Amino acid sequence: MSRSAGVALPPWLAHALRAQRGPVPWAAVARGALAAGPLLAVAVAAGRTSLGVVAAIAAMLAGINDRPGSRRTSVQRLGTPALAGAAGLLAGTYAGAHAGPVVLTLALTALGLLAGGMSAIGPVASAAGTQVLVAAAIGAGMPVDEAGWQRALAYLAGAGWLLLLRLALPTPGSLAGDFRFDGERAAVAGVYDAIAALLDAVGGPDATARRAALTAALDHAQDAFAGPRLRRYASSSTERRLHAQYAAALPLGEAATALAWAGEPVSERASEGPRRLAAAVRENTHTGPLPAPSRSAPALRALDDALLHAAEAFDRGHSTAPHARRRTAADLLRAAFGPGGREYGMRVALCFGASAAIAQALHHSHWYGEHTHWYWLPATAVFLVKPDLGPLVSRVLNRAAGTVLGALVFAGFALFLPRPEGLVALVAVCGALVPVATRHFAAQTAVVTVLVLALVMVGGEPQASAGRIGETLLACVLVLVVGHLPMPGERGGQVRARLALATRAAQEYLAYVLSGTGEEPRPQKPHKRLWRPETHEKHQTARTIPNGPENAPQAPPAGDRATRWALRREAYRTLAEARAAIALSAAEHPALARHTAGTDEVAALLERLVDTTTASAVQLDDTGHLGRRHRELLDELLTALDAHRVPGARGRLRLPRAV
Repeated sequence: MSRSAGVALPPWLAHALRAQRGPVPWAAVARGALAAGPLLAVAVAAGRTSLGVVAAIAAMLAGINDRPGSRRTSVQRLGTPALAGAAGLLAGTYAGAHAGPVVLTLALTALGLLAGGMSAIGPVASAAGTQVLVAAAIGAGMPVDEAGWQRALAYLAGAGWLLLLRLALPTPGSLAGDFRFDGERAAVAGVYDAIAALLDAVGGPDATARRAALTAALDHAQDAFAGPRLRRYASSSTERRLHAQYAAALPLGEAATALAWAGEPVSERASEGPRRLAAAVRENTHTGPLPAPSRSAPALRALDDALLHAAEAFDRGHSTAPHARRRTAADLLRAAFGPGGREYGMRVALCFGASAAIAQALHHSHWYGEHTHWYWLPATAVFLVKPDLGPLVSRVLNRAAGTVLGALVFAGFALFLPRPEGLVALVAVCGALVPVATRHFAAQTAVVTVLVLALVMVGGEPQASAGRIGETLLACVLVLVVGHLPMPGERGGQVRARLALATRAAQEYLAYVLSGTGEEPRPQKPHKRLWRPETHEKHQTARTIPNGPENAPQAPPAGDRATRWALRREAYRTLAEARAAIALSAAEHPALARHTAGTDEVAALLERLVDTTTASAVQLDDTGHLGRRHRELLDELLTALDAHRVPGARGRLRLPRAV
């Protein structure tokens, strides 16, 4: 009997073919259509075409950052990079006008070092670093008549217009409540859906993946509440209600994680409650009767108690402070100037500076002919050298393929489109396609290439598809060479920095959970009758919870548990970030991936440690002491982590004798 075996692609090649999936973000598509194209049309009609080109570029870059989330988060996600880009455009304009080629190259190299280091802080900082470098190259290399401050204002106007659209326009599904908080509502509902999915997967092979999906949903919800605000506390009843609903999901997630750790399948009734809570959040309605799960195990009792608390929180809607990340200025500076930030900054500086030097040498030698846009080469190198956009080889392949496709498509359009009306319409269409194209780097590159070439032609320059392809291929070669050059320090610094943060967060979480194990058991609550309907086929019953340690419901969340949940959130979040960095490094070419070999084993140990700590916290709440399985597994995991000696970890954490 013959069988055909599929050819398994190597990770560095498979990543280049992988695309994100999901529904079309129609709201973002509408915003993209109303951003760059209309701005350019107004500028052309007013006779300020060059400023319109700058505004359209800013709107395009803001459209790349226009991702799902809350309106408050979008202020930071779109506004911070726009401010950085305007500053870079201003600095680049004056440096290009008053500095010679050598001084300009050194200045751009220094800016690349700073922006690269700051990019290691996080996604928003990375987007800001990208825009400051791209805008600086455009400011230094794009010849326009306006002063630098006028171009900076035009840049802010372009990004600000898209941000205004994001804040003002409702999104699909926002009619269920106050449309200002539709992003928060969707994020909180997603958390309850993820809890239900994890409960469905308990005891099965998908439990680990569902637990990771719950972490991602909680991270998304946490970010949705973490944007800038005018007041310290929520001023709207809708926002206070959403805060309470988010806080009520934390003990549910803890109980679901403990059940997944135990590995014993649970009944379908267990997931029905979180699923009804998700529908109540999404539709802005009351929860109605919640089916009660069995109380035969500590984690099941914790789940039942958490459902009770959630039902009360949904009814009361009291405001609670979101469990935000605890990152100080020292933490940010440590990330920027630590091993990961230094490695990141040196590579960005070398690529950006070398590409600027090569581009100016070619420009002053008149290799460009009539084309004066030497800024294309360093701007392209910026996108190629950013590791958060994918592994190096994947970025290069996708950038080259996308540029060639986009240039050929634009060359075809340029043959028959009227000028400037047809080109302005093409810019509007590309702006609408940007939110969809961000799912794959090659598609994004193709759309952006068409948009940029259209802007160049509207600005008065001839068709430049051939030059765009040539400069992109040159940038690809340059970034490939620099990416394989040895650098001072240990390679894979970003991965190791993320792993060290995850290790410290896991240790802090475990230390807090075990800190009270020597205390006396908490007094039991008095006998209480709970009238809660349970779902049956023909009837509903009420049940009485007898007094005793096996059945006593938990107290409402107190300050100590809020701290524990915040530490758990930080532990899982830093672990997810480390996992993402490790997966990205593993998809590199083997010549680069070997520098972080073995880090996935440490991440797996940390994942088991945090899961076991969560199960231990639930066990301690229920009985006041750890079971034998918990103690043995914790000691085994701590011993294994100690053997790996993760850089940045604070020594080995041992179990207290009291447990």
